[in-house]
Amino acid sequence: MMDLIARLANRHGRVMVLCAVVVAAVAAFIGAPVVTTLTGGNPDFVTPGSGSVRADDRIGAATGIQSDGGIIALVDTGAPVDDPRTRAEVDKVAGLMAEDPTFADVLTYYRTQDKNLVSNDGQRTIVVGRLKDSAEDHYQDAVDRLSDRLDGDAAVKLGGSEVVGNQVVSTVQHDLERAELLAFPVLFLLSLWIFRSLVASALPLVIGGLNVVLTLFGLRVVDQFTPMSIFSLNLVTALGLGLAIDYSLLIVSRFRSEMTVEPDIDRAIRVTLHTAGRTILFSSLTVSAAMASLFVFRQRFLYSMAVGGLLVSASALLVALLVLPAMLRLLGRHIDFLAPARFRRSLEAPENTDGGWFALARGVMRRAPLVAIGAGALLVLLGLPFLKVAFTTVGPSSLPTSTSSRSVADTLRADFPADPLESVQVVVAAGGDTAGAQPRMDALRDRIAALPGAAAVTPAVALNADTWLLQVTPREPGLSGESQTLVKDVRALSGPDEVLVGGQTATFVDLQDSLTGRLPAAALIVFLTSMLVLLLMTGSLVLPLKAVLMNLLTLAATFGILVFVFQWGHGAGLFGTEAQNALDATQPVLLFAMVFGLSTDYGVFLLARIKEARDAGVGEAESVAQGLGRTGRVVTAAAVLFCVALGALATSEIVFIKELGLGTALGVLLDATIVRALLVPSLMRLLGQWNWWAPAPLRWLYERFGLREGGAPPLAVEKS
Repeated sequence: MMDLIARLANRHGRVMVLCAVVVAAVAAFIGAPVVTTLTGGNPDFVTPGSGSVRADDRIGAATGIQSDGGIIALVDTGAPVDDPRTRAEVDKVAGLMAEDPTFADVLTYYRTQDKNLVSNDGQRTIVVGRLKDSAEDHYQDAVDRLSDRLDGDAAVKLGGSEVVGNQVVSTVQHDLERAELLAFPVLFLLSLWIFRSLVASALPLVIGGLNVVLTLFGLRVVDQFTPMSIFSLNLVTALGLGLAIDYSLLIVSRFRSEMTVEPDIDRAIRVTLHTAGRTILFSSLTVSAAMASLFVFRQRFLYSMAVGGLLVSASALLVALLVLPAMLRLLGRHIDFLAPARFRRSLEAPENTDGGWFALARGVMRRAPLVAIGAGALLVLLGLPFLKVAFTTVGPSSLPTSTSSRSVADTLRADFPADPLESVQVVVAAGGDTAGAQPRMDALRDRIAALPGAAAVTPAVALNADTWLLQVTPREPGLSGESQTLVKDVRALSGPDEVLVGGQTATFVDLQDSLTGRLPAAALIVFLTSMLVLLLMTGSLVLPLKAVLMNLLTLAATFGILVFVFQWGHGAGLFGTEAQNALDATQPVLLFAMVFGLSTDYGVFLLARIKEARDAGVGEAESVAQGLGRTGRVVTAAAVLFCVALGALATSEIVFIKELGLGTALGVLLDATIVRALLVPSLMRLLGQWNWWAPAPLRWLYERFGLREGGAPPLAVEKS
């Protein structure tokens, strides 16, 4: 395959580049609008078919009203609730909601006399607009209309689940623009410092931009068939840019290195594809397998990330293997154009084998037991805070304090008797006779009221002939451990009628149960596919097992640092946030897939060069030294650029996107330093020839299906 690509690039490079330009233009035209068409919010994190969803569906079917709180308007005129000015403002807001066909009902204190709608000091009140269950596709339009009508009214702030979703979308779009503006100049300057050439340093960014455009096109196509989460855009842009830069660095640096050995462009392209191109193929397979594991989960947020990750890795592979070699063929010796001769250098230029990275590798291997124990202990120490992890989910607290939905939620929690969004909704399916069911409902209410987590329980209300509703006010905040226990206790109540529990806390309990139940299957997929790819590349069982262990240590350290920063708040101010007391429940799952895939990615880079040296006849210890020496600068450079691309997400105003950005950048940084530079060479030194051991059946599998250079020209490798 690499021979075919090399022939195409060498013979038809100009045509291939021209086709890439046309494809990029079409993809940008079709794919760019996806930034404004995707939606996000609570629906991204619900678990299809769960008890909470069934409860919400039953309420909607019985009443025609959405069950999750709708839109909440906080009214604060500076005057008490019984003042005419406050009443006039409430009537104005309620009238605007009543005029909108998307609203099914409007609740105010003046209409219901419900004191839960008035603040504890009597100075503020809320208007609750409940939405039609059948108008789900128009909720965001209703939020936009109401926001426009109330624009400039300082006495009213809008909140509630639908406003959270609306503000999440606008925040993500703003974050993407800011992240791109921050990342691209920094990436270009770093690339310029690495390559010391304007032309060479521009190539990774050009390839990165092309990868993002193609992936957005793919995302737009998929969204036509199944709704995708807007949060996938963050992954697509950051991971797309990062992978393309990684692959470009590997291709460009190897090409420049081969050109310094023998200035034959055709030969340099051919060798580059047989070596760096083959490594990229393995890398793409590992990242794809890791991201594909997210399809195991049922939440739209995670399967959207799976789709985005697969599109990104596939696009990065195609662009790196088809477009970049063609561009290098056209540039040829001019790749260092506009670079002063004294500044020109190849990132992988042949150097004295006593150079910095070679010296580091040999020093590590001389003290292999001490280095292995010390590096492993450091990673374990960094991971210890993860033992105290707590989890939460996306909600108003995920947004910055400047948003109205966050302000409304904080006010409701601090100053009102109860937050409508935090009530536990108990739906009872009791068929037939309403009068006959009443005693059972009263008895159920008494049993729920006796539970330690329940502060108050409303009388049972018959929604229709066979559906009843009780609303429970929890003693503690909605997502607290006590409130989660309350949901589980209510579900455990037995009786003749089916009891379903809905609401924010029940949705979160179902999310956690779903993630916990499906995580082992996802982990197994990641482990087995990663090991299979590494087996097909190395022919060893030991190296894949060791890679899995290294990746788990990297993940533990990454999660521990995230707990330290975001849950406990140490250094959170550096990222524009404060202690969250918990991590988002989906982040360990998503980071597991991403960090595991990317860690294996860098392991592939290193192992490929070690095996290349070993296959050329270099001894065990020296092949490790040459592998680290040859990849040291290029992989470190790739890791730094990748950290910038992914780390730009940490500037997001949405907390769990900050967690994703920092977590991925940390995982890459830890893997590129402690793991790759210290643990891997020290362990390979300790294991010696056992590194390459595999049982006979797996050895046969490698001999039969393993991928090798297959016909690549001889490589210049120093022998010990």
